[in-house]
Amino acid sequence: MDMASVIDRERVDMKELADYSDGPALISARLTEVDGSPRVALAWDDGAETALPPIWLRDHCPCDSCRHATSRERLFKIIDAEVGVPSVSLDNGVLALTWPDGHESRFDSVWLHQRRPGQHRFQPQVPAARAWREGFMPEHVAHADFTAGNDGQRRWLEALIRDGLVLLDNGPTELDEVVRIAESIGPMRATNFGARFDVQSKPNPNNAAYTAIELELHTDLPNWRNPPDIQLLYCLENDAEGGASTFADGFAVAEAMRHEAPKHFAMLAETPIDLRFQDDGHDIAVREPIIRVDDHGELREIRFNNWIRDAIDVAPDQIEDWYAAYCDFWARLRAPRYRADFELAPGQMIAFDNRRVLHGRGEFNPNTGKRHLQGCYLDYDMVESKLRVLAR
Repeated sequence: MDMASVIDRERVDMKELADYSDGPALISARLTEVDGSPRVALAWDDGAETALPPIWLRDHCPCDSCRHATSRERLFKIIDAEVGVPSVSLDNGVLALTWPDGHESRFDSVWLHQRRPGQHRFQPQVPAARAWREGFMPEHVAHADFTAGNDGQRRWLEALIRDGLVLLDNGPTELDEVVRIAESIGPMRATNFGARFDVQSKPNPNNAAYTAIELELHTDLPNWRNPPDIQLLYCLENDAEGGASTFADGFAVAEAMRHEAPKHFAMLAETPIDLRFQDDGHDIAVREPIIRVDDHGELREIRFNNWIRDAIDVAPDQIEDWYAAYCDFWARLRAPRYRADFELAPGQMIAFDNRRVLHGRGEFNPNTGKRHLQGCYLDYDMVESKLRVLAR
């Protein structure tokens, strides 16, 4: 590419925060027809080509009357417009269109190249999920690096999205540090346990986490229509004997079951069950399968929590098959192949994808020392949003 032409050609404010400062130059723009319908045919100097319907271009006009100057939100209402076919020209590297009603639109060449339909690449990319291998241990990021600037936060966010689990090390043992970390990413997700919760043994608990007993691997709040996405757990004190943390990659377990025991996988993916939490002030219930896949068969979430399964209400001739599949999944969760076990130290925080990674802990003896963790939840949208902002 001739870099001089990139620098010299006119640029257009597309009301876009993502970078489009560098890229191919438009070398031709003309009206054509495809199957009898008008198209604006564009070609760039890197060989890329596209043919856009006029309605797409009219809908994406970036001028101040079509896009708000500061919010960048669309003001133009395509339903109220008679679009028609514009006149087309290439003006100093800019696509210039004049519509039948006299409205003029100008488009930046690089923005058009990035956004041409069918590429699916104009959104900043987030890491793909990566299944845990045997012996997996989460990535560690120093608390000082996280708070110092973009690089530490990016490493932490990328590991969380990629592996579903990441550690933050050597932080202060101050109350509500987990809140400060969470709010640097986005607002906390409140539940019936509040926005921030304390995980410690307490009298009259309304949740098994608030006892000293062993916690089998589970996901939190699967009884909600939309369970929390990301959980942060910050260790303030951990002097008690026992209580080692354990985690398992639920997606890796589900994929193994799909290939090795497809009938069991289908049973857990296609059979909804009742999940319910009750205490004096709440009764939150939902009916969903343990494994959820999307329309393309991709795994989307695991809902596994033995404490809050309600009575199993499936067809009588399916009951034994359902329990066989359920126990198969549970047994696989216990296999070392899919697990990571370690002790959390004071000043250390674990973050994990609650819809993918199951968590638990060993029994501990509260008479041998104090154990105090603080936790909260974040929406996955906020995690991806923060990573996209840092990428900008």
